[in-house]
Amino acid sequence: MKKNMGSADKTVRIIIALAVFALYYFNVIGGTLAYVLMALATIFVLTSLVSFCPLYTLFGISTCKTK
Repeated sequence: MKKNMGSADKTVRIIIALAVFALYYFNVIGGTLAYVLMALATIFVLTSLVSFCPLYTLFGISTCKTK
């Protein structure tokens, strides 16, 4: 897997994931919407940790700085 995510992209994904986790923790969201958003937030965290997004490769996007 070649890295295709820049630091700004990773930071935004982590912030969104933390916001979703907080909304769930404080019972602002619930039910099916909560499960879908939590799954999406988990995917955001995982892709941020490995700096690779499979959807970016499908669309030919790379936010990583070129060397």
